[in-house]
Amino acid sequence: MNLPAQVTGLIEKHAALDDIITEESGRPRPDFLKITELKRQKLKLKDEIASVKH
Repeated sequence: MNLPAQVTGLIEKHAALDDIITEESGRPRPDFLKITELKRQKLKLKDEIASVKH
């Protein structure tokens, strides 16, 4: 996988996690443990994106 495609894939996963977090946060009774885990995954992806870019 070339660099731009790899970065694009990671960015898409990051955006998808953001959508899931927003959806879960908007529920009447959000699952905060789920949100915390999703945010952790999102940060991991952000770090991975940064390391691939540099």
